[in-house]
Amino acid sequence: MARSRKALSAALVLLLTLGVGAGLLWARKRSSDGEPAPAKPSVHSVEVTRTSLSDTRELDGTLGFGAVRTIQGGGEGIVTWLPAAGRTIKRSGSLFRVDDRPSVVFYGDTPLYRPLDTVGLVGRDVRVVAENLTALGYDIGVQPGPGTSITQQVPPAENAAVRADPAQDVSGTKASAKQPSQQPHPSAPPPLKVQSGDGLLTAELVAAIKRWQPTAGFDPTGVLEARDVVVTSGPVRVQSLAGRVAGPASEDLLKVTGTTRRVTVVVDSQDLSSIRQKQRVTVIMPDQSSVPGTVTAISSIVPDDQDDPEGNGAPSQLRVTVKIGQKRLPRGVDTVKVQVKFIAKARPKVLAVPVGALLALREGGYGVQVSGGELVPVETGLFAMGLVEISGPGIAEGTLVETTA
Repeated sequence: MARSRKALSAALVLLLTLGVGAGLLWARKRSSDGEPAPAKPSVHSVEVTRTSLSDTRELDGTLGFGAVRTIQGGGEGIVTWLPAAGRTIKRSGSLFRVDDRPSVVFYGDTPLYRPLDTVGLVGRDVRVVAENLTALGYDIGVQPGPGTSITQQVPPAENAAVRADPAQDVSGTKASAKQPSQQPHPSAPPPLKVQSGDGLLTAELVAAIKRWQPTAGFDPTGVLEARDVVVTSGPVRVQSLAGRVAGPASEDLLKVTGTTRRVTVVVDSQDLSSIRQKQRVTVIMPDQSSVPGTVTAISSIVPDDQDDPEGNGAPSQLRVTVKIGQKRLPRGVDTVKVQVKFIAKARPKVLAVPVGALLALREGGYGVQVSGGELVPVETGLFAMGLVEISGPGIAEGTLVETTA
């Protein structure tokens, strides 16, 4: 039995010896094949520098003429004229003609939604007409200020009935000639109060409309129908035609954009925290040249039914508009893809070291190893461009600290 145990021990020693030898031979072979074991990262000293850090984000954008708007004819009739693609239509210019009646451009933010045919009408659509005629040089008289009460007119037919029987009071009995009824007409509408942004259709404004109409191609009636005016935010550029001459006016007729080139960036709503109006950005063109820009508008993109099956109407994306200086593009090119750099955070003149200089502390937080000295706890700030903002006791500009390569 003892002899068997000695034989077994000798066999194990031999196997271990052979295993170690084989391992050494394998390691040497890997070394000869150019596959050495990984080396430890090298460490060297760097100075703490004072610099400005900024955290930037690059997002895809499109340089063009902004959002595209589709213009509809808005009623029955036959299209008799459409402008050429690429044409610019300014205030009071014809955008299209239906049954040879023009629809002209006015600037504003409220479309005409009713006939303007009765003196005393109050509303924002009236204000649009008043401001555009004033801009065109027409005298529209005095417009009432906010808070003014406007007495609405009694319908003409009811006025005639009252004039035919002036002694009839509101109860239907004869009133005394010495004591005429002082109560208002029973059908008189309540007074209207002019709100901020409202306009009043006065006799003077109607007269100005009548003087302007022949210059725009209308008969001088003093009446404006809703389809006579297309309200835009400014001059428009005809991007393309959707309808056709001799086609029905009820269909889409043309697509228009603004006239100033701008960059449009679509962002998710949760990523908007680093973007604000009037923020300065850098636009990188396809040829890698850069152009400064400014954020001028942030607007919601309303989802359609497919994007919002629950019908919540909550926008998941927003459209950011960036204004830039005039940039020439190749002839015939309407849009190009660009990159837009947004500075999310900026820290001017801070102390910074490479991120590789940070060492995690056992008690939490970070420290840096001063060259030839001790491990110093530090407070970290902005991380950007491979650097990190730090502060702590004994940390100053020029201090040597150790960092990995």
